[in-house]
Amino acid sequence: MNRISLLILLFISSFILNAQIKDQQSFTNTKGSKYVFKTLKHLDATPVKNQNRTGTCWSFSGLSFLESELLRQGKAPYNLSEMWIARNAYLGKARNYLLMDGHANFGEGGEFHDIPWVIRHYGIVPEYAYPGMAYGGKKHNHAELQAVLTGMLNALKTKPQNHKLTKSWKKAFTDVVDAYLGEVPDNTEDFKFKADGKTYSPKSFAKHLGLDMDNYVELTSFTHHPYYKAFALEIPDNWQMHQSYNIPLDELMKVANDAIMKGYTFAWGADVSEKGFSHRKGLAILPSDERTVQDRKSKELFFDDNGEKIPNAFYQPVKEKWVTPQQRQQAFEDGETTDDHGMHIVGIVQDQKGTKYFVVKNSWGTKYNDLNGYFLASYPYFRDKTIDVFVHKDALPKDLKKKLGIK
Repeated sequence: MNRISLLILLFISSFILNAQIKDQQSFTNTKGSKYVFKTLKHLDATPVKNQNRTGTCWSFSGLSFLESELLRQGKAPYNLSEMWIARNAYLGKARNYLLMDGHANFGEGGEFHDIPWVIRHYGIVPEYAYPGMAYGGKKHNHAELQAVLTGMLNALKTKPQNHKLTKSWKKAFTDVVDAYLGEVPDNTEDFKFKADGKTYSPKSFAKHLGLDMDNYVELTSFTHHPYYKAFALEIPDNWQMHQSYNIPLDELMKVANDAIMKGYTFAWGADVSEKGFSHRKGLAILPSDERTVQDRKSKELFFDDNGEKIPNAFYQPVKEKWVTPQQRQQAFEDGETTDDHGMHIVGIVQDQKGTKYFVVKNSWGTKYNDLNGYFLASYPYFRDKTIDVFVHKDALPKDLKKKLGIK
């Protein structure tokens, strides 16, 4: 398929997948639901993908965000390679793990800032240049790869050869990664491919895209560090100990809302393990009465609780909690709010009772809910369960940028 045909197909697919939310005046979250949503803002996004059996949501959502950034800047749609990012992040995480004598996290997970780190060091390539499935099949699955790499590193961290590492460990580790994901020359700049009628290396293609990685910032909101300062989020996947800007919760909510309304999408890291989260029902909500979300599989409009009729919150709006910064902090420290999943927020909708929701592009394929792989996260849920957001610095208000020292 030539480049022109690919672009046309990508545009058509994107419009079809987004149509249910973007183009309809009103819609609902799932069949039989009494929710009525209207779109307030919906921004351009590339088609939903499927990370399948990998922990690489951060790469899928982060690159989806950058693909939308290209669209926002009036550039052609691109399908960027998540596995190129994952492949090179594996190398960075392995080195860090060994330097820390195994007292660090090594796994499939990562953070949004890992993408700029990879692009600066190794560039970026289109999906077709590096699909990352040398092990065969049509769906991503890193179970065996992760098992092999973890076994290697656990053996190496003891430095079995005279309490030192030989020069061979990196090649051995890289060869395993490439055996599963796809071979890359020792000098990644020798990896050549064609795009837009020209031949590129990963770094020259990154330059061709014109995305400046210094333009992107991570924001968070927790009370155990000073506001308007940066700190390293204490989460296992932050292997780089990268620092995020800490701002008050109300300001984080305003930044997220206003970014979308001004035309900026953003990547979203959050906890999706709550009872009020159901990708299949297309909702992430935070009901005041948890009985309203007692059965995510139920298709009934009401639950029977000892003769009391309890509304099913996945099928009709209910009252939601509005957590304080202190409650949010306690949930984080108690391990109730964890760094579960990376996603991409592309719009805002409102239900018939006036509650607003962010439109979330997920990376679990399009077949598992009635919103073509998207879901809607209520503002109360976002307020409670957000870990961080990754956004273009120009989406921030000028006074906040000044407080944070961002130019």
